[in-house]
Amino acid sequence: MFDESFALPTLAMMSHHQCESIHHAALEILRRTGVRVFHQGALALLRETDAVISDGNLVRMPPALVEWALAQAPSRIALCKRGTSEVAASLEGKNVHFGTGSDCPNYLDPRSGERRRFTVPDLIDCIHLVDATPELDFCMSMGIPSELETSNAYRRQFALMLEHTTKPQVVVCDGGPDIAAITAMAAAAAGGIEKLRLNPTFALYSEPSTPLRHSETATDKLLFMAENRLPVMHSPAPMMGGTAPATMAGGLAIGTAEALSGLVMHQLKHRGAPFIFGSGLHHIDMRTMISVYGAPEFQLARVGVMEMGRYYGLPTWGYAGHSDSCVMDEQAASDATFSILVALLAGTNLAHDVGYLEAGMTASPEMMIFSAETITMMRRFMDGFKFDAESIALEVIDQVGPGGDFLTSDSTLEHFRDFWQPELFDRRRLADWEADGSRRMGARLRDKTISVMESHKPESLPEGVRSEIAYILKEGGK
Repeated sequence: MFDESFALPTLAMMSHHQCESIHHAALEILRRTGVRVFHQGALALLRETDAVISDGNLVRMPPALVEWALAQAPSRIALCKRGTSEVAASLEGKNVHFGTGSDCPNYLDPRSGERRRFTVPDLIDCIHLVDATPELDFCMSMGIPSELETSNAYRRQFALMLEHTTKPQVVVCDGGPDIAAITAMAAAAAGGIEKLRLNPTFALYSEPSTPLRHSETATDKLLFMAENRLPVMHSPAPMMGGTAPATMAGGLAIGTAEALSGLVMHQLKHRGAPFIFGSGLHHIDMRTMISVYGAPEFQLARVGVMEMGRYYGLPTWGYAGHSDSCVMDEQAASDATFSILVALLAGTNLAHDVGYLEAGMTASPEMMIFSAETITMMRRFMDGFKFDAESIALEVIDQVGPGGDFLTSDSTLEHFRDFWQPELFDRRRLADWEADGSRRMGARLRDKTISVMESHKPESLPEGVRSEIAYILKEGGK
């Protein structure tokens, strides 16, 4: 039902018929063209269905099999605070939750301004920022610390996230042994695997390989999460003009087919296991051969993917707070603001990559804090305004009358706090700004970022849990 007592911003791009057309195109891709599946366990599951397997691993899926899988997956997933049943992110409807990204090799140090290789202390600083910032609802690893052993990097990243924030995590990892170790650590903090299943504190981000391939490693992780009934997004990243057609509808169709074929294998492994729908549909800038983040087409793609997720009744995975810029500058601020507003308008349930610069090559704590300020502003925009008799205020207008003022009105006293107040943005006039040192946004942003990193103290893990995590990491290193 439409609530007439509020006027709210809305965004709609695709009609139900257009979503249906993309769905039918995805079904036709899976029926006629098929996908390559490089995992013997998944192939064994598919052989028990009406799927047709030829040439060893080319799988063609009948529409009924895809429709069956869609009917099994839950429409709501709750991610919980560490060690509790408290919901930190409710993935349903148009609820929007923001978090960071992962795996940047470089770090833009707010203390020195230097761009350098990412380290473990940098990772801890970034996790503390997430834990301290109310606008960020989940944590990803931001970067790959250069001093960690490659074979254990993802496990150690997760252990650090588990230790330094109580917020849910979205994880990436190498393969089956990695995700098994990560799950064991999460279960230790949750009080056991059954409690973790009931109150999941992390989700796995996995990817098929566009065009139309499911690698052994990615599928292994997908089936592990299904077997353990823990949330996963098996989200492709089609690049229009490279690994996908150079049209938005074509890219959306192939990405949808890849996500749905992953869902089929996932639900065959365990019916009803939680699955998050998404597709990182990008395009290649043919002048630079870079996969672009800061582009209107990327935001159009985000809306299309989210609308397909809602068409299927599945929680959704997307992007926000990122930029192609190499530094935290005006371009980065513009890209972040645009993407945050689109995520809120589109209703992206999990919007990641807050703090990404250089299209995911560099992590910026300052970009994280700037994005947090922008999120508060855009959430206020999304709240719209009340549209009832009291708000139209005919009685107040009549009491004040021609030539009067509303400054001393009881109505003003009651409502002036309804207006958003910034923390970083400066509304003062020139004389006051100059008297306070003429400090530009960049300086204020840097100071706040460093202050939060140095002052925040996260809630500690119980010693018994810390010992169990250390044991799991030690065993994984053998």
